[in-house]
Amino acid sequence: MGKGLPRSMSRGAAQAQEIIKQTVVIRNQTVPVTSVTTAAGFGTVVVGDFPEGNILFLGALAYISLAGSGADANLIDTWNGDFSVGTNPTADVSLTGNEVDIIPSTATTVAVAEVSPRTRAANATQAIFDNTDGSLEVNLNVLIDAADIGDSQTVNLTANGEITLVYVILGDD
Repeated sequence: MGKGLPRSMSRGAAQAQEIIKQTVVIRNQTVPVTSVTTAAGFGTVVVGDFPEGNILFLGALAYISLAGSGADANLIDTWNGDFSVGTNPTADVSLTGNEVDIIPSTATTVAVAEVSPRTRAANATQAIFDNTDGSLEVNLNVLIDAADIGDSQTVNLTANGEITLVYVILGDD
């Protein structure tokens, strides 16, 4: 890259860039997953946020691994589940709407000794997010199949991975 304005802009604040590529690193984040009676377990952890403004979301790619403690009697060793990334936390046993607007619901690979292998998930659907109040979050939402978690129990999963987000700030009010 030559000298001058393009080089100066590339070294400036991320919010001053035309297209922003942001990587959210998830290291040892605890995700409490709770089942209600005999239903699947669900839980959320906030892993990041967006800058204030109208966000033109261009796409995302995630690599996520989820692990139990290895000795939790309320979680079977070969559990199955799903995860998504959204601007809202999950509030029930389905991943829909704003719970999946960044990364859609993606099945985890069958766990071994309560640890799911690293799973790839992607989204290239454009959307506009209204974050003019600055409250928009990046939520990792997790489901565990009903047969794999104890009834009316909570298990703590540890999330590790990366989520790469690509977006443009269209301005603020």
